[in-house]
Amino acid sequence: MNSKSQLLSDSVKEGETLLRVEGVSKRFPGVLALDNVSFNLKAGEVHVLFGENGAGKSTMISMIAGVHTPTSGEIRFRGEPVDLKSVRYARSLGISAVFQEFSLVGQLNVEQNLFLGDERVKNKILRKKELHIEAEKILKDLGFDLKPSQIVSYLSRAEQQMVEIAKAFRSEVSVLILDEPTASLTERETDQLFRLVEMLKAQGVGVIYITHRMAEIRRIADRITVLRDGKYVDTVDAKSTTESNLINLMTGRVVGEIFPKIDFKPKDKILSIENLSTKNHRIKDVSVHVSPGEIVGLAGLVGAGKSALIRACFGIQSVSSGKVIFDGEDVTNMTTRQMLDKGFFYSPPDRKGEGLVMIRSCQENISLPSLHLPKFNKWNLLRRSHELKETLSLATKLQLHPLKINREVEHFSGGNQQKVLLAKCLTRDVKLFVFDEPTVGVDVGTRVEIYKFIAKLCEEGAAVIIISSDLPEVINMSHRLYVMHRGKLQTELRGDEITQENVLMNFFDKEVA
Repeated sequence: MNSKSQLLSDSVKEGETLLRVEGVSKRFPGVLALDNVSFNLKAGEVHVLFGENGAGKSTMISMIAGVHTPTSGEIRFRGEPVDLKSVRYARSLGISAVFQEFSLVGQLNVEQNLFLGDERVKNKILRKKELHIEAEKILKDLGFDLKPSQIVSYLSRAEQQMVEIAKAFRSEVSVLILDEPTASLTERETDQLFRLVEMLKAQGVGVIYITHRMAEIRRIADRITVLRDGKYVDTVDAKSTTESNLINLMTGRVVGEIFPKIDFKPKDKILSIENLSTKNHRIKDVSVHVSPGEIVGLAGLVGAGKSALIRACFGIQSVSSGKVIFDGEDVTNMTTRQMLDKGFFYSPPDRKGEGLVMIRSCQENISLPSLHLPKFNKWNLLRRSHELKETLSLATKLQLHPLKINREVEHFSGGNQQKVLLAKCLTRDVKLFVFDEPTVGVDVGTRVEIYKFIAKLCEEGAAVIIISSDLPEVINMSHRLYVMHRGKLQTELRGDEITQENVLMNFFDKEVA
């Protein structure tokens, strides 16, 4: 009865239990990640796993997806106990996961990544035409604007997220696991994904969904299971549970307003971008400015140029025309090191790919941008005691948990990795802070801490830019907001003009909007 063919053929009616996790624990060396947790997924529902970073959500879905096996407890699929011994086996049963951390091969194209490990072969010959046709169909059905022949390393992070999502649909799905799938998607791509989720629900697919965004929970969730410190807390109805109750369950404490009230006091301009265009044509004749004492938001769809604009100012991308004036000086096409030394700090959206050295310690990562400065360097020798004192102070200030700065960054949760990334900008004198997707993959409690941190920088007189695909984030945190579309500036919004409606209507061509 527990053969793979029988498991696939058994039909489960909507509302019946599709997957059950019973008393599962998972122990890693020195860490009890999950402690006697039970959870069930019904056919045709979206069940949200909710909790702070490090609560055990990722461990739970990794076991259901076949990445890890439980230390104790049992997993039942369609009423039968199963040993999910590998990702491949889990997929053969119809259990497919889209993890927050991508598993793509950058040198391969989209269609090769979609079918990696599951290639169509006949007589030991790869059926390339069949793969291409199937890849085109998957992308079209999902509504993703991607070509099968595109090389993945040249795609934006959001486009790579789309490839990860598409991989889950190369075969029939019974259980779909989505781990922060909208972290790099804008409203339009998110809408496409949610329409897909609704379609899957109607077909009886069970969806396990991890998110920290309350609006998403309200929109698509049926039930919510809350985990805290590796333990089960409660399962609640998504429609009737209040936001404050949900946060209290998650944190075990009362969390106030998510977005802080910020006292904006703009001064003279510190950054002026004048008619700027880039050599790769991603930015076309854009002019914006930023002043100390304000937070300026940059919003737009994937590929709109909101990140590319600032990366060009910071020296990551080349400017073909126009000027970048920083603190009264023409800094156009200066190197990133020169921009850092002038007080311009850019915190990238991909903390693992660009922001952090994952196999090194928190201490080393925090001090990395400033090793040549006198506070850490004397006669070209690293002042270890000074480094330890300074980095420990910053880690404490940002409430790193656990407070073990000699531990490798890869062993921390996503929210705590983000805190290490933020701590890097405090090791030197900075006049302009740029935070590109500052709360990707972090829980509500950590979001509140990050927003307070950014607000304090602004109120202490720094200039701040927030680049974000999360509309509530840029709308509620910005003093002024620029909206970009296809590499051009669409509009500038101020004060009461900064509303979701005004932002969304500028996401598209003026004549279309």
